[in-house]
Amino acid sequence: MRKFRFDPYSALNQRIIDASIFSIAFYFAYGLFEGHGVDSSSAVKWAFLATMILGQVVANLSLHTYQMIWRYVSLRDAITLARNYAVFPAVALIMEFFLRRLDPALNLPAGVVFAGYFFSLFGALAARAARRLLYERITERALDGASTTSVLLIGAGKIGVKTANEIRSHVDLQPVGFLDDNPQKWGSVIGGFRVLGPLASLAPTIQKFGVRQVIVCIAHPSREILRRIWATGELLGVPVKIVPTLEEILHGKVNIANFREVEMKDLLGRNSVEGSASEAELSEAYRGKSILVTGAGGSIGSELALQLWKLQPSHLLLLDKDENGLNDVYLQLQSQGLTTATPVVADLRFPERLRTIFENHRPQVVFHAAAHKHLHLMELNPCEAVANNITGTRNLVEQAVRFGVARFVQISTDKAVNPTSIMGATKRICEMIVQAQADRHRTLFCCVRFGNVLGSRGSVVPIFQQQILKGGPVTVTHARAERFLMTIPEAVCLLIHAGTLAHSKEIFVLDMGEPVLIQNLAHDLIELSGLSPTGDIRIEITGMKRGEKLSEVLIDDRSETLRPTRLHKIQTIATRPFDIAEFTARLRALEASAWQGRAEDVYLHLADVNIGFVSHGSPPSVPVHVAQVVEGPSAAMGAAFGA
Repeated sequence: MRKFRFDPYSALNQRIIDASIFSIAFYFAYGLFEGHGVDSSSAVKWAFLATMILGQVVANLSLHTYQMIWRYVSLRDAITLARNYAVFPAVALIMEFFLRRLDPALNLPAGVVFAGYFFSLFGALAARAARRLLYERITERALDGASTTSVLLIGAGKIGVKTANEIRSHVDLQPVGFLDDNPQKWGSVIGGFRVLGPLASLAPTIQKFGVRQVIVCIAHPSREILRRIWATGELLGVPVKIVPTLEEILHGKVNIANFREVEMKDLLGRNSVEGSASEAELSEAYRGKSILVTGAGGSIGSELALQLWKLQPSHLLLLDKDENGLNDVYLQLQSQGLTTATPVVADLRFPERLRTIFENHRPQVVFHAAAHKHLHLMELNPCEAVANNITGTRNLVEQAVRFGVARFVQISTDKAVNPTSIMGATKRICEMIVQAQADRHRTLFCCVRFGNVLGSRGSVVPIFQQQILKGGPVTVTHARAERFLMTIPEAVCLLIHAGTLAHSKEIFVLDMGEPVLIQNLAHDLIELSGLSPTGDIRIEITGMKRGEKLSEVLIDDRSETLRPTRLHKIQTIATRPFDIAEFTARLRALEASAWQGRAEDVYLHLADVNIGFVSHGSPPSVPVHVAQVVEGPSAAMGAAFGA
């Protein structure tokens, strides 16, 4: 049997409380004017009181007065209450004006009505204020005994006050105050919390009050402010969140309490790129399809798997030879309720293993994100770079053609343009492998070139942050080194939307704005961390490493041109055709040298493929000989070439 629990502020009790307040208010109002032109007979008095009480209750119900939540009553609610309470007295006075002409005995003194209105309004507001104070007192007691997160609010304007009010309902959050650059607000108390000082005092304020979370409560914060707050938070290990935009709130996507993390896209020197393909195009390309993602355990592959899952594929096949990263993304998908994902641990260098996977799962769409991408490691291991990136891609393309895959999206890089590194050269050859596919195949192939991806493993921003945390120096290869920058969500968005554009082995590229000087990026991160690049943390120029460039370009001006597509911010590259038979022959020789561990020959063969790569002679150290590690694939490779 359910235990009865009395709620003094239930819907019925709220009406009883208000009715009692009306009764007392109009009783005293009548008493004030009794004998002063007001009929003092009991019958008239009680009839008047009954009429006013009943009329006020009916008016409140009609005007939805009881939809207000008493424990959250605000100034806006008080204004609404005053308006609702004025309706019936106004109606009563108008009726009395006409009825008194019919019968002078029907005299309703205006003084009684006005006094009763103000008495009842005061009582109703007092009851609601008492309820709010009681609720806040109970919440404070709960906070005293609970584990709470100390929160610092940035911006003491309207959004900041509203955020503070919202936070009051979160038992696990406890604001310590505001920071605001308006000196007139310093030291004042707004919304019950003190303005502690300017934004420049962020770091000492976090340390002084033990802040564990920073919330930016500014309507449209500049990137400079976000960079400064984010860098300080990163340095001190405090997460930074931001209130949603007004547009998000108005469109009903979130409310103001749905704080989001400050993301990498907030720190770019440009607006982030969002997909512009229609829902119908995305649905036609991916919904209900079996999709294979290679490199699913990596930064791009894992985000790609998560985003594709939202497009409702029939099956998601996650392939990677890194079992740890693959397990992480698989568990994440499972936690979100996806039961149609299959993790596959496999190495793309083995064609027979790939053939079995395609036979068993029959993917209809392939996103090829797997590759060795660390430039310096690949300079030390050129044979492995060729075997993994080139042989792996060729094997995957051949199986896609064999089993009639509908779409194939190859991830490339801006380092593939006039490559000076082994990694860049292998990625350009991967593009050519895709472009060499005969038009008679029904598979729609395309490639997508990326810039440097912020937030990925090994990207420059986390490296700089670690160097700053250790006291420096921050190392930059060259004062004029510059790179195109993009975020992981942008990269994945481009991939998914480029898949809908695939038609005839195109190469797509994102409009990433102007390249960023790496030294300026390092300089900004040091300053945004509250330090000086001249006094606290120095920037050290280390010199260019093997395979590096001063700057990257998106196209080769000698043989490639940019053309627009139907999707905003995505362009296609028109490339010069090449001799496929000659390319295939040189590809065979290149792969054979790699599998036999002949690093010097790998450099020479790459220089012969006509991709703009200039051989640097012997590699800087003894490479890993793939053929010595795994003997089997040599025969498999020969069989694949003969196919």
